[in-house]
Amino acid sequence: MRFHQVKDLVRWAADYHARLGDQYSELASSNVSERVRMALEYLAERERKMQAGLQGYFNDGNDHCNVLDTWFDDPADFPHPPVLDRLPECMDCASVQDVLATALATHKTLQDLYMHRADRASIEAERDFFVALATGHEGEVRRIARDMQRLEDY
Repeated sequence: MRFHQVKDLVRWAADYHARLGDQYSELASSNVSERVRMALEYLAERERKMQAGLQGYFNDGNDHCNVLDTWFDDPADFPHPPVLDRLPECMDCASVQDVLATALATHKTLQDLYMHRADRASIEAERDFFVALATGHEGEVRRIARDMQRLEDY
């Protein structure tokens, strides 16, 4: 379908974070080293927090209700989902750095998706909303990289 509301994309992103968190948890329970298990559990927790943050936009009285109801036209649906779905499937769990590389690629792709929507926004509120999501992802990438490095140094 070509036409979507902003809330469709936000709902999809929240669901994506949930699926990613589940994948990280499943990988953590597989035959991996202790450090990799800790890294995967950490990432699963971060993904669930991001999912909760996105779902918070749907709470009654949220300031973003008008933006969430905004329609957009994108003939390619959401531009990155096939890429995003493939990233965790091919994750190498040999080291914390391998896990980190996949996590960073996933978040960078989501950040690019939000910036794509900001660039194509039809109203300023929509642009500001997606810029804020992209900025939040940028902060999340820094946090993940910092925390995973601490794990690696430990």
